[in-house]
Order: sequence, then structure tokens, then C-alpha cells
Amino acid sequence: MQNLESGAQLLAEKASRQQLAETASPKKNSESSKVGETAKTRNIDFYSKKRTVIQPALELPEKLELNKRLRMDGLVFLKQLPRSTFPAAFFDPQYRGVLDHLAYGNETNSRASNRMKFIQMTKQIPEFIREIDRVLMPSGHLFLWMDKFHLVSGFQDWLEDTDLKSVDMLTWEKYRIGMGYRTRRKSEFLIVAQKTPTRAKGVWTVHNIPDVWFERVVGASGVHAKPEKLQKALVEAVTAEGETVIDPAAGTFSVMNACLSCNRNFLGCDING
Repeated sequence: MQNLESGAQLLAEKASRQQLAETASPKKNSESSKVGETAKTRNIDFYSKKRTVIQPALELPEKLELNKRLRMDGLVFLKQLPRSTFPAAFFDPQYRGVLDHLAYGNETNSRASNRMKFIQMTKQIPEFIREIDRVLMPSGHLFLWMDKFHLVSGFQDWLEDTDLKSVDMLTWEKYRIGMGYRTRRKSEFLIVAQKTPTRAKGVWTVHNIPDVWFERVVGASGVHAKPEKLQKALVEAVTAEGETVIDPAAGTFSVMNACLSCNRNFLGCDING
């Protein structure tokens, strides 16, 4: 009798374990298919290619012409722009910090003579960023070019007193070697900041841009020339055709070239024209 009871108990425990296993494992029925379809739908929805934010109607002073190489001070330019209007801005400051830190002492010779022609903007960067924040529409993007010195030493205080949040970063391999006491600088960085509310769905519509970008700038006359193909990809990711991108320190106007190549408008200036 004891053996029969032990056998019955073992069979009951086995049946219980089997029932638990069946409950825990996914079932191949219509309900599980619906769950899978829901998960798939959510995935597609998150990486939506449909842009749901629209740039407001643009009203500008007469002297601020679209798709022109404007010559003026960048802060003067920004202060004339309407509030909460633009979907994207690029900003490539002329950094002074790394030169002061390295103190090579050769800025007056031919090696650095082109760099000496530019007005260094390091102390003005926070003011530029506050103005860019003012003119960006909600969920608009700032693409801020960054050298390694400021990336490592810290730049987050530049975003204080704004609605901008760092949301991503790209590394540009530019096939040119630069300065450095230890490792030599062969790349630059692009901080992606977004104005609140920060979101990707319905705003960022291109999802094949790698976070390390290889592009050689060929035949550029500017010391700080930037990669047009990368900038075009970013413009296409966060704007629709006909919308306007701004750049208050345009340099070689590579952002303008990128915009015109994909049917976007450009509005920007450089102090040297």
C-alpha cells in the first residue's frame, strides 16, 4: 500500500511539473501570435519613418535671405530669429580651450596662420546655445561640433538654463591627423542635443546612420570644413523637404550645401562671409 501511495504521489508531482512547464512556455496559438504581432507593431512604431512635427510658418526680416551666404555676427543673426520656429541647427564654434591647454607656442607661424584668422568663440558658446535653444521648435535638434578636449573636460554646463538635453553622439573619422601631446587627434565629435520634449518617434525618421562616420573632406578651403554627406544625412533625419535649418557660424557653408542637396532651406551666416 505504501508503494502504491508513493507511486501515485510521484505521478501527481510529474503531472504538476508538466502543467507548470506548459504554462511557462509560449503557446503556438492565435493568442500568442497576437502578442507577437503587438510587439512587432510597437517596434515599427518606435522607429517610425513618418515625421509628425511640422515647422511653423517662417517670417523673417528682409535682410535674412534663405539659401544665401550671409555675412554677419552669429549672435546678431540669432537674436533676429523668431522663437520656437526651426527644427534643426548646426553649430561649429571656433574653440580656444585646446590651444590654451596645449600651448604649442607656434600660432604665429605658417602652420597655424589660417587658424589665427578666426575669432575664438569659447566664452560666447553658452550664449550662442541659449539663443539656439530659444529659436528651436519643441523637439528640435542641435548638432554641436565638439573637439576631444572639450568633450573630455566637460561641456554640459553650456546646456544649463536651456531646454536642451544631450541625446546622442557621433564620431567623425576625418582621415587627417591633428594635435596632441599623447594621442594625436584624428577624429571630431558631434553632440546631438534635443529640445524638450525629447523623443525619437515622429521626429527622427532615418535609422541607418552609424555613430562612427568615415568621410574625407576633399578640396575644402576652410580650416574647419565639415563632412557634407554626414550633415545631409542628419538634415534628412530630422527635417522634411521645404523646412529650414539654421547655422550661425557657417564657416565654409557646408551645411547650406547639404541642405540644398536634399531640398531643404538653409538660413545661416559667418562673420567672414
